[in-house]
Amino acid sequence: MIVVMKADASKDQIAHMTAQVESLGLRAHVIVGTERTVIAAIGVKRDGTKESLAIGEGVAEVVPISAPYKVASLEVKSEKTLVQAGSLRVGGRQIGIIAGPCSVESESQILETAKAVKEAGAHALRGGAFKPRTSPYSFQGMKEEGLKLLDAARQMTGLAVATEVVATEDVELVARYADVLQVGARNMQNYRLLEAVGSVDRAVLLKRGPSATVDELLLAAEYILDRGNGRVILCERGIRTYESHTRFTLPLATVSYLHHKTHLPVVVDPSHGTGHAYMVPDMAAAAIAAGADGLIVEVHPTPETALSDGYQSLTPAAFADMMDRCRKIANAVDRCLEESHNATGG
Repeated sequence: MIVVMKADASKDQIAHMTAQVESLGLRAHVIVGTERTVIAAIGVKRDGTKESLAIGEGVAEVVPISAPYKVASLEVKSEKTLVQAGSLRVGGRQIGIIAGPCSVESESQILETAKAVKEAGAHALRGGAFKPRTSPYSFQGMKEEGLKLLDAARQMTGLAVATEVVATEDVELVARYADVLQVGARNMQNYRLLEAVGSVDRAVLLKRGPSATVDELLLAAEYILDRGNGRVILCERGIRTYESHTRFTLPLATVSYLHHKTHLPVVVDPSHGTGHAYMVPDMAAAAIAAGADGLIVEVHPTPETALSDGYQSLTPAAFADMMDRCRKIANAVDRCLEESHNATGG
């Protein structure tokens, strides 16, 4: 349920009601908006809980949350969340662009890519240091050495770093180097990992599982939010269907649906969503037209030599062309790719 405080409720009254929620065995999530403060009371409610909270000083009303996901719901927070992580802003008027190789392979590869995507207008660098692969014989990533190279690229370019964390025991290590912790599609329902990334002070990019429903994605986000980490970015990266002409099927209707259900920002991954480099610019432009708050795109200086996902990676030149096209689409829908001081959110 939601405890909606009056517009003139004092800090002491909000603190008192937060303590009251917790005294009833519920978890309290205080969400401060521009017009009101609400306290999401999450957990198993006793008889009379609503009535006992409704009489508190400074309380306007107590209402139930109908969505199965609580803190992520628009019922709790009607204002859009703006996630800031270093040079990356996602959720405002500016569309956040994350770009880089599937895997960190060498110092020259990651530094060259970082420089190229920065010049083209990207706001963050992606690159896998820990790579969960279908085959145990495939390249598994450079691990901490790869994280150090990502850090070197950040120091050279100023780009925020987004990289995947694949195990709970690696969260602390990856968080030392990354601005954004990516939870990959395979781990969307790894609940212990979700709790772990929810307990650190880093933005989290949560990818939809290939067979997951949208509600399951939102409930996965709820695990992170419930641990107190409100900087969650949802990512549509395609789902499995009977079609075989693309690696996955990229349902852009997800973007619109999520914007009507949650305050969390939504980015789209056209690289995994299609699996073909030639399709990526088209779907990136379509994603922006559909209302995506950002893109995450694979870029490699020489895709033909990439150790993973070269077939869906753009060259730096192709990425620059894609950015020019996306810039036009963004302007047409009253968004922008450039730095903007007019973004709103909380």
